[in-house]
Amino acid sequence: MANIKVLFVTSEMAPLIKTGGLADVSGALPAALRELNVDVRVLLPGYPQVMAKMGPSEVVATFDNLPGFPPSRLLFTVMNNGVPLLVLDCPALYRRDGGPYMDPVTGHDWIDNPIRFGLLSKIAAMLGSHDNPLSWHPDLVHGNDWQTGLTGVYLSEAAGAVPNIITIHNLAFQGNFRPKKVELLHLPEACFNVNGVELYGNMSFLKGGLYYAYHITTVSPNYAQEIQGDELGFGLQGLLRSRSEDVTGILNGIDTDEWNPETDRHLPSHFSVARMAGKGQNKEALQRRMGLEVNSDVPLLGVVSRLTHQKGLDLLLEIAPRLLELPVQLVILGSGEASMQKIASDLAQSYPGKIAVMIGFDEALSHQIEAGIDMFVMPSRFEPCGLNQFYSQRYGTPPIVHRTGGLADSVVDCNADTLRDGTASGFVFSGMTTENLFATIQRAIEVYRDERKWKALRKNCMSKDFTWQTSAKSYQSVYRKVLGRT
Repeated sequence: MANIKVLFVTSEMAPLIKTGGLADVSGALPAALRELNVDVRVLLPGYPQVMAKMGPSEVVATFDNLPGFPPSRLLFTVMNNGVPLLVLDCPALYRRDGGPYMDPVTGHDWIDNPIRFGLLSKIAAMLGSHDNPLSWHPDLVHGNDWQTGLTGVYLSEAAGAVPNIITIHNLAFQGNFRPKKVELLHLPEACFNVNGVELYGNMSFLKGGLYYAYHITTVSPNYAQEIQGDELGFGLQGLLRSRSEDVTGILNGIDTDEWNPETDRHLPSHFSVARMAGKGQNKEALQRRMGLEVNSDVPLLGVVSRLTHQKGLDLLLEIAPRLLELPVQLVILGSGEASMQKIASDLAQSYPGKIAVMIGFDEALSHQIEAGIDMFVMPSRFEPCGLNQFYSQRYGTPPIVHRTGGLADSVVDCNADTLRDGTASGFVFSGMTTENLFATIQRAIEVYRDERKWKALRKNCMSKDFTWQTSAKSYQSVYRKVLGRT
């Protein structure tokens, strides 16, 4: 069987440009697919950060006369991990200060985002059709999130179009704009209706992506089911239910070289499932760094997260004073909503030596927290996949999570049965209330006080396989299904 050729289209890719989990997936999945002999090439906008980091490149195509879009060109380079990269260089759209999506001065989305990501979708569709100017022609185009959603729309009227799929990383972000953008983007007029890009009177990049895709994937099996319901469907549940046979949930993996307690360059002490002494040394180092009382006996809870309503940390902050009476310590690293940041900072001032908070992000500290804490708290209201619950388990830190999305797929609740059969890997609660979260943390502390049970639980966590290989094989199966090569 000939190798499948895939054009992987994304708006961000680690380590070149990152705002969230999409970048991690885009940085890791193509490399894992190439190890399975899938011929993947990534298409990415030429933001300043990308142009500065990508290394030597060559111009392989120019696009000077695309209706509605400024001139652009394609640059070809190869990443250090061997993944071929096509960079869409369009200075008028991408060469500007700030992140990929927002104006750093106003804090609002770039007003021309429809054009910026319309061009990305347009070029992806050209590469997936007879308009492809390259010698390399994909068998399939794989888009990601709303920024690539118009790819399928453009492919729908292109000659010689190949099939396309789209992955939903977070359905809450849909790329919805005023309907006049349909004309500016030179989309087919027929697409602006309920069987197309129209969504409650607006045009929706993601709606178009879901309607025109041959297949839809999401980043966990549970999330694939949740988005077909009213609570987490965000207005697209009807379309997703109608296409339920074409929706597949595939759990993300993690970079197990970057997140490895045996070799992690950010840790003062390394450790493994066979040599756990370093875990305690990291706890002491973290307590010292964050100004907490140095005490090996008190359970240390940790958070590395955006401080937003979605992440459910308002519940944790509300019960923090009660938790201290158990007793516990708490360390928080993150930023987000101003009100939540203030509550967290005020708690740290009110309870010195017991609660430590750093507003912002620090990569090294995020690793040190995962390694030094005893339990990771992640009470997300919804979580398409999540990453920190993987990191936590790999570092022998049982996570405490809400039963939703990828958290439900990747954390097995600790009880007598799951401890006995060796599957227990954390603590899971249902129902987003402060009482449910408090009771689950209490339950975790009871297990923590039983040295034999806690040792078994940590061993289970660290023995789990979170590599990208399993995920990549599932994506390969989807590609084969779409192409009729199963």
